Amino acid sequence: MCGLCGVLNLDGAPVDRGVLERMNAALVHRGPDQGAESISGACGLANRRLAILDLSPSGALPMQSADGAVTLAYNGEVYNFPDLRRELEAGGYSFRSGSDAAAVIALYQRQGPDMVQLLRGMFAFALWDAPARALVLGRDRLGQKPLYYYHDDRRLVFASEIKALLRHPDVPRRPARHLTPLVLAYGYAPTPLTFFDGIQMLPPGHILVCKGGSISTHAYWTPPPFADADPVAREAEYLDELRATFEEAVRLRLLSDVPLGAFLSGGLDSSLIVAYMAHHTSEKVKTFAIGFTGEESFDETAHARRVAEHLDTEHHEFIVEPDAIDLLPFLVWHHDQPFADSSAIPTYLVSKMTRKFVTVALTGDGGDELFAGYERFYAATLAARYRRLPGVLRAGIEGVVGLLPEATSYRGIAQRARRFVSGATMPPAEAYFSWVRLFSDEQIAALFDGTEDLSPSAHFAALFDPADSRAFTAQLLDVNLATYLPDDLLVKTDRASMATSLEARAPFLDHKLVELAARIPANLKLNGKVTKYILKEAAAGLLPDDIIHRQKHGFGVPVGRWFRENLKDYAREVLLDPAALERGYFNAAAVQRLLDEHTSGQRNHGQRIWTLLTFEWWHRLFIDPAAPSAP
Repeated sequence: MCGLCGVLNLDGAPVDRGVLERMNAALVHRGPDQGAESISGACGLANRRLAILDLSPSGALPMQSADGAVTLAYNGEVYNFPDLRRELEAGGYSFRSGSDAAAVIALYQRQGPDMVQLLRGMFAFALWDAPARALVLGRDRLGQKPLYYYHDDRRLVFASEIKALLRHPDVPRRPARHLTPLVLAYGYAPTPLTFFDGIQMLPPGHILVCKGGSISTHAYWTPPPFADADPVAREAEYLDELRATFEEAVRLRLLSDVPLGAFLSGGLDSSLIVAYMAHHTSEKVKTFAIGFTGEESFDETAHARRVAEHLDTEHHEFIVEPDAIDLLPFLVWHHDQPFADSSAIPTYLVSKMTRKFVTVALTGDGGDELFAGYERFYAATLAARYRRLPGVLRAGIEGVVGLLPEATSYRGIAQRARRFVSGATMPPAEAYFSWVRLFSDEQIAALFDGTEDLSPSAHFAALFDPADSRAFTAQLLDVNLATYLPDDLLVKTDRASMATSLEARAPFLDHKLVELAARIPANLKLNGKVTKYILKEAAAGLLPDDIIHRQKHGFGVPVGRWFRENLKDYAREVLLDPAALERGYFNAAAVQRLLDEHTSGQRNHGQRIWTLLTFEWWHRLFIDPAAPSAP
C-alpha cells in the first residue's frame, strides 16, 4: 500500500519540484518505507511506498519502464500479477523488479489504458506516457483505493488524499457549503463530490486520460445489476462455485513478502475469512479484535475469542475507553472531510494494534453489501406488511413508540421502533433512506432555518429507477454497492489503516466474487427474515453454528452514552463555542436543542452530535489556519 500524488501543467510549464515534494510529504503515513519524485517536463509524479511485495530497492516507486518512456506512481496490490507476469515473460518481456507495479507498466506498454481490465485487485495509479504526452489515472473497480483530483485551465493536480492536493498553492480551500445537507444526511459527500469546492474523487471503476490539454473520464467496469428473486432457485446451484470463488479470493490476498493477519469481530464475514486463511497458511493466523468499556451491547470480543479458539489463531484484543474522543481531531485530519461514521475510532485503534504485529490485515468489508447482511433489508420487507395494518392500529403503535425514551445501547428498542414506524408507511426507497440517514429533512431544516436548497431525499431517490421491477432487495444491493460501500466503509478502512501504515485487504471485494454474487437470486440472500442466507449455507462445516447464525452486529461505537455521560460537556464546549456558531453553518438554537434532547434521555442523538463535531473540527484543521495543520 502506498500514497501517490502528482501534477500535470497543461500549459507546458515545468513542474516545481519543491511543490511536488511538499505534496508527497503529506502522504508519509501511507508509505513510510520509501519515497521519491519523478519529473518529466510538465508532468511530475511522486510516491510514498509501504513495501509489501519485492522489498528490495528494485521495487521503489515511482517506477519507470526500462526505456524510460513510461513512469508509474502506484497505490495498492494486483493479486493476479504472478500470472500476468508469466504471460508477459512468455511474450519476451524482461522484468527488473518482482513487484506488481512492474507488471502494470509492462501491460500498459503492450495494450495501453485498456490493460486495467486485466488487473484483479485494489489499486489507484497515475501513469505518464512520455512519447504520447498522455497522463492516465485509474482506480479499482470497487473503490478500495482513493484518488482525488483538481483541475483548471492550467493544470491537473491529483493525490491519494486531499491534504496532499492542498499542498499545491493553486488548489483552493473553499468549503462546498451547498453540500452540507447531503453530508448531514449521508454522513459523507457522495462521490464524485467532496466537501472542497472544485476537488473531485475519481469514481470507482474509472480511468481519466489527459492528453493534448483535454481531460476525459470513462468507466471500464460497472457493477452488474443484482439478480431478481427467483422462487424456483436453490442454493445447491451456487454453493460449490461460491465456496471456490471465495476461497480463491482469500488465497490471492495472502500474497505478501511481509507478515499478515486479519481483523476478527466474531461475525460471519471476518470469521469465514479467517477459516479459509487457516486452510492456506502453515502458521497460526494472527487475529485482532476490539471491544468497549461501559457498554456491553457494543462489545463483540467474546464472540471473536470464541472463533479464535475454534480456529486456533494467535489472537489479540484491545479495549476502547471513552477517552477515545481525543482521537476525533486526528481522525478528521486523516479523513480530510467531515465524516460521520464514528466506527472510525475502533477501526483506527484495531489497525494501530494490528500494525504492531503485521503489515497486512484481511477485513470483512463487502460481505453485507454482496449478500444482504443488513437487518434494514428485512425491515424493507416488513414495512410492506406494516402498511397493510388498519390505520387506527398503526396510529396507536406510532403514538406509543413516540413516548418512549431512547437508550444508548446498540439495540435500543425505542430508537429502532421509532425509526421503523416513522418510515414504514413511506414508499420503499424513501422508507429505507429514513432508516439509514443521520439527520431527517426536518432536522436539517431546523439547523438551516429552512434555507437549504439541496434535498437529500431527492438525491437518494434519484439512485433508483422507477421502471425497475426487480425485488426491492436487489435494488438496495445495487445502491449500497455504489454508495455506502465506497463512500463510507472503504473510505473509513483506507484512512484508518493507512494512518497506521497498515495495508487492509478485502476478499469480499474481489470483482469475480462480486460478479458471482450479483448472479445469485435475491431470495437466496434475504430468505424470509434470514439475512446472508446462502453465505451462511456456504459456511456450514467451517464455523460453529452459533457463529454462523448469530444476529448481525455492526462495528458500532457507544457515542450515545459517551455524549450523555463522560463527554456531554465536551460536546457543548465545541459545538456552542462562539467561533463555531459564527461560521453560520447551523442555527444555534437547533444545536442547543439537539444537545438538550440527548442529555435528557429524550432522544439518542449520539451519531448526529458526532457528525456536527466532525464539521467543526474539519473547519478548525483545514479552513481556519493559513495552511491545513495536523492536530
